[in-house]
Amino acid sequence: MSDHVQSRRSFFKGTMAAAMTTAVPAVEAQRKSVLSSAPAKKPNIIVYLADQFRWDFVGANGRNGSTHTPNIDALAARGKNFTHAVTNQPVCAPARSVLFTSRYATETGVWHNGLALDKSLPTLAGELRKAGYTSNYIGKWHLALGNPKLGGDPGPVKAEDRGGFLDLWEGANALEHTTHPYEGTIWDQNNQPISFKDEYRVDFLTDRAERFLRQKQEKPFFLFISQLEPHQQNDLQRPVAPKGAATRFVNSTVPEDLRALPGTWQDQLPDYYGCIEAIDSSVGRLRRVLEEEHLADNTIFVFISDHGCHFMTRNQEYKRSTHNSSIRVPLIIDGPGFQGTQQIPELVGLIDVAPTLLEAAGVQAPTSWKGRSFFPLVNDFEARQHWNNQQLIQISESMTGRAIRTPDWTYCVADLSGDTKEAAAKTYHEYQFYDQRADPHELVNLAGRKEYRAKAEELREQLKRLLVAAGESEPEIVPAKLYP
Repeated sequence: MSDHVQSRRSFFKGTMAAAMTTAVPAVEAQRKSVLSSAPAKKPNIIVYLADQFRWDFVGANGRNGSTHTPNIDALAARGKNFTHAVTNQPVCAPARSVLFTSRYATETGVWHNGLALDKSLPTLAGELRKAGYTSNYIGKWHLALGNPKLGGDPGPVKAEDRGGFLDLWEGANALEHTTHPYEGTIWDQNNQPISFKDEYRVDFLTDRAERFLRQKQEKPFFLFISQLEPHQQNDLQRPVAPKGAATRFVNSTVPEDLRALPGTWQDQLPDYYGCIEAIDSSVGRLRRVLEEEHLADNTIFVFISDHGCHFMTRNQEYKRSTHNSSIRVPLIIDGPGFQGTQQIPELVGLIDVAPTLLEAAGVQAPTSWKGRSFFPLVNDFEARQHWNNQQLIQISESMTGRAIRTPDWTYCVADLSGDTKEAAAKTYHEYQFYDQRADPHELVNLAGRKEYRAKAEELREQLKRLLVAAGESEPEIVPAKLYP
């Protein structure tokens, strides 16, 4: 964490208690102001999601000397870099359900992988279509009901299961099951196959996106591009870079949260770096197409991920933990309303993205949405003072857990019975507790330490309030008795 960010946080900390009491009216007033002066010409919106992309592998975030992301860095130089964005559920399908519905994963019907999105919920795609947009999707979906014959995931996705993306559709429910890095199949809106061979998967999906962007658009468009990389190829249990790319990243920088722990990073980091480079090249290519088609000035471009990657250092797979390596994600936005270099350190979550994009487009968000638009944080110091810097994290599959993330602390509780078959538990135990100021790499677990008891109790009560606001029953949280 930079000294600059630390000093800003120290300044905010003294006013946080008062700020939280005034946050809602201040942000609400800003929201009404924006909606009352909606843009005369609706901006196009592109959301580019790279699966399992660590926030610190963006060069503009200044934490990794080996990563190669000149095009994403240029995006950050033109627009807004939300440097402390987090996922509210660090696993693929639940995270996506939160992103599209601005509801918590326990409310979307997708609290673990393999479940279907609740069709009754308003979605970002659906709300934009109501406002006159087309809603278009390319790539991995992961929000349709799993099919055991296809590794738990169907290939084609029925129109009613597409979450409001009812215009262009070129995707598969889970690319990791229907494709490999150099061959595979996705399906069009009529569920006719589109196959590729001898082309890298990232480039193939970029081809499809370029094809769409070069077509004449009669309406403003919302395009969601969902890449699999740098996520691992499931049946190979590793990320796979373009041919020859991994050799360029042998002996590259090892993030400090990884280097002290056993895991798969020793073998897999070169390929991960190569995948990152391929994603960056894809972003650059699409930005050039926007310029050539004279769309760039009126297009909001969002670069984001669904979760990070800890390379089996924190549990027996790649994410599904409360650590920064799992929950922190890149979030960079450029375009109308987001122009001008700015790093924004306030905590924002995936749950906040959909209402933010609607506000930027001058569209009213559904009252049922739980997220907060962070559009007021852009170039508004007063709104940033009033921002409530808390995010709720729900964890499934690896454990049934809950966490609260603040600028200074991560406090996580877990169902120590090991039961992961239910969306929530009635009783949790304190499990992990990290000081983000002194230990940003989260190597010292403070759970159970008596000198931190008062802070743990404060965070426990805050977590309970967040859980109730998310629609959960207030649980019992048992204090840790031993150092983990």
